[in-house]
Amino acid sequence: MRQEIAKHAPYSKKRHMLFVFITIFSLVIPWITIEGKHLFLMSFDKKQFHLLFTSFDMQELYLIPFLLIIFFLGIFFITTVGGRIWCGWGCPQTIFRYVYRDFLQTKIFRLYKSIENKQQEIEGRWFSRIGAFLVFVLFAVAAASNLMWYFIPPEDFFVYIKDPHEHKLVFVILFIFTTLVLAASAFLKEKFCAYVCPYVRIQSAMFDDDTIQTIYNERLGGEIYDKNHKKLRDKAEKDMGECIGCNACVKICPTHIDIRAGMQLECINCLECADACAKVMNRLDKPSLISWTSPNAIRKDSKVKFVRFRTVAYSVVLTIAVCALLLMSAKKERMLLDINRGSQLFSLSSDGSGVENAYTFLFQNTDSKEHEYYFEVLNGDISIILPKAPFKLRSGEKSKKIVVLNAKIGSSLRENEGRPQQIAIRAYATDDKERIFTEKEIMFFYPKTSDMSE
Repeated sequence: MRQEIAKHAPYSKKRHMLFVFITIFSLVIPWITIEGKHLFLMSFDKKQFHLLFTSFDMQELYLIPFLLIIFFLGIFFITTVGGRIWCGWGCPQTIFRYVYRDFLQTKIFRLYKSIENKQQEIEGRWFSRIGAFLVFVLFAVAAASNLMWYFIPPEDFFVYIKDPHEHKLVFVILFIFTTLVLAASAFLKEKFCAYVCPYVRIQSAMFDDDTIQTIYNERLGGEIYDKNHKKLRDKAEKDMGECIGCNACVKICPTHIDIRAGMQLECINCLECADACAKVMNRLDKPSLISWTSPNAIRKDSKVKFVRFRTVAYSVVLTIAVCALLLMSAKKERMLLDINRGSQLFSLSSDGSGVENAYTFLFQNTDSKEHEYYFEVLNGDISIILPKAPFKLRSGEKSKKIVVLNAKIGSSLRENEGRPQQIAIRAYATDDKERIFTEKEIMFFYPKTSDMSE
């Protein structure tokens, strides 16, 4: 019996280990780089997106929709399988509340009597309250800075904060993020989870009777509440259940609910109530009355059914989205070219032998090393007047070039008189012509014969 009980506890240690892992993971990821490319970064100041050590320019942000699809499909899948497991085991707000309430306020400053009783806060002790809050402010600044590292790389972030006059916006954003962490964790507290977070509003629509939840087993413990969540008694009646009415599950609940009343909006699946019940029932050589299981598993006295239509469907679609993201990221453009026309549609060459069109070409080297670039017109009757020679661009560098194209007066003029001709431009790296290139189509304008005579 004791071995069976040990399987159900403690969830809190596993949860706290996961908190440590998530914290270390979130702190380390922004620092992981290869040749200046980050594992994951959305740089607003440099207008770049880094994924798996590959840098994408703003013009290549076709990957963002795939990331958003994967993000939301992942939420749907996790919620369908494990209910609000994210809320209790991975959400930053939950981690912040643990640091502030359980670690600082309870263990360090003794503002709560114990970890096992989150409902009874000791009155007074204002110096301790202020001390706990000030220490948490430092933690909030660190958390806000960590969040900003995913948008401003750490190597730039620490340079910026040394010069506040030149980078006021960085300090404004840091202040806003810090304030949000403090407001959610120190003032809104668990009300944030129930009334502010949008996830709680949609998660119930994704539940089914096989979704894992924190459940009080009435078959073992006895009925304490009716179906309308109205309390009937403090403990189970004699020979009707094992609940002894110790209220250990109620005292330890961070969202201040009684799990014996059934599934509730405030429950975040932290399973602290399951640990508390297991500890009490273990002394009586009886199994915990609260467990992490599904309604069907309780009803049928069986194992949780993980493989079902919803989970399989989400898994298939999620796999397709991840494969599509990897496939698209592998097809990164190694050079970019934007073409804009000049203000004048056309002009005659100085010797009157041809028609000239002027353009502005914006080249960008998106490869990881320096290259020499030039281009060619794929229409044989049009030649390049400017620029006359290839040019070099460092990795990530952009260059604006004035381009003048010329069409000799002859058959092409007679065929396209007074109307534009679509032509193809092929730009390439001269040192890697077959691999690094891009093609664009532009319009070349011809005059009417009457315009030429004028």
